[in-house]
Amino acid sequence: MTMLNKPVGIIGTGSYVPEKVLTNADLEKMVDTSDAWIQERTGIKERRIAPEGVNASDMATEAAKKALEAAKLTAEDIDCIIVATLTGDMAIPSTACLVQANLGATKAAAFDLSAACSGYVYSLITASSYINAGLFKNVLVVGVEVLSRVVNWEDRNTCVLFGDGAGAAVVSSVEEGYGMLGMDMGADGSGGMHLCIPSGGTALPPTTERREEGLTFIHMNGQEVYKFAVKTMGKTVLKALEMANMEVEELDFFIPHQANTRIIKSAADRLHLTEDKVFINLPKYGNTSAASIAIALDEAVRAGKLQKGDNLAVAGFGAGLTWASLVMKWC
Repeated sequence: MTMLNKPVGIIGTGSYVPEKVLTNADLEKMVDTSDAWIQERTGIKERRIAPEGVNASDMATEAAKKALEAAKLTAEDIDCIIVATLTGDMAIPSTACLVQANLGATKAAAFDLSAACSGYVYSLITASSYINAGLFKNVLVVGVEVLSRVVNWEDRNTCVLFGDGAGAAVVSSVEEGYGMLGMDMGADGSGGMHLCIPSGGTALPPTTERREEGLTFIHMNGQEVYKFAVKTMGKTVLKALEMANMEVEELDFFIPHQANTRIIKSAADRLHLTEDKVFINLPKYGNTSAASIAIALDEAVRAGKLQKGDNLAVAGFGAGLTWASLVMKWC
C-alpha cells in the first residue's frame, strides 16, 4: 500500500553536462592536493565546469529537451516545472520560470525547490503528489547546479568535490503496478551549519569584503557531513522500502547521490547490494548536488541498465541537513 492512489512514475529522462573537464591533475596545479589523495578520499577523477555565459537555466533547458523527447511529449504538454537547485541564475525570477520561457511551456506553473543534494528526489515526490491529487498531468522535474561558481578554488577540502551539470525527468501517470511505490523525506535543521554558504541571502548580503573572506562560497564540516550521510543514506531507503511493502532482497538497482564512494559503499552494504546493482558515475562528474541523481538516472536508462519491471531505489542527502528516497517499479 503506497500513499499514492494512482500509479505515477517517470516516463522520460534527460541530462546535460558541460564539455569542459577539470581533472585531478589540473587541481594539483591550483591547490595543495594530489590525484591519489582525491581518489582515495572521494573516488572522484574529474568534474565538468560550465563556461562563462552558460547558466543553470541553460543546462536545465538542454536536459529538459532530452527528457521531453524521451517521454514523447512537447513543452505544451507540461503542466508544471520544478527545478531543484541551490545555484539558480538569480534570486528572482526562479530558474524554473526561465526554463519555462526557454522551452515555450506556456501552460506550465513553475517554481524552484531548495533542498540541496536531496532536491531532485524531493522534487520527484512533490511532482507525484500533484499528479496524485489530480492537479497536474505531466510535471517536468529538473536538478541543475553550477557549483563551480560557489566553490572557493583556494580551499582544497571543498574545491575538489564539486562539478556542474543538469538532469531532468518527466513525471506522469503510468500503467497499474508500476511507478513510485514508496518514499521517504526528512530534514535535521540543527545540522544546517555543517554545510552552508554563509553569505548570499538577506542575513549576510554579499559584499566585496565578505567575498574576499570566502563567505560567499561553500563551507563544509566534512567529518560531520560524512557521519550524517553514512547514518542516513541506507536508513532512508529502508523506510521507502517499508512503505512500498518490499524487502531489500527485491531491489534490482540502486542510484545513490554521487558524493563519495565510501558513503555509497556504506549504503550498499547496509542494503546488501552487490556492486553490479549500484550505479556510480561519481569519478566522471564529482558531486553535482541536485543534478547528481538526475544525471545518473538518465545515464543508467540510456545505458540499458534499467529494464521494465525492475525495482529501483534512489536516495539523496545534503545541506539542510536533508534526505530523501524513492522506491519505484521502473516502467
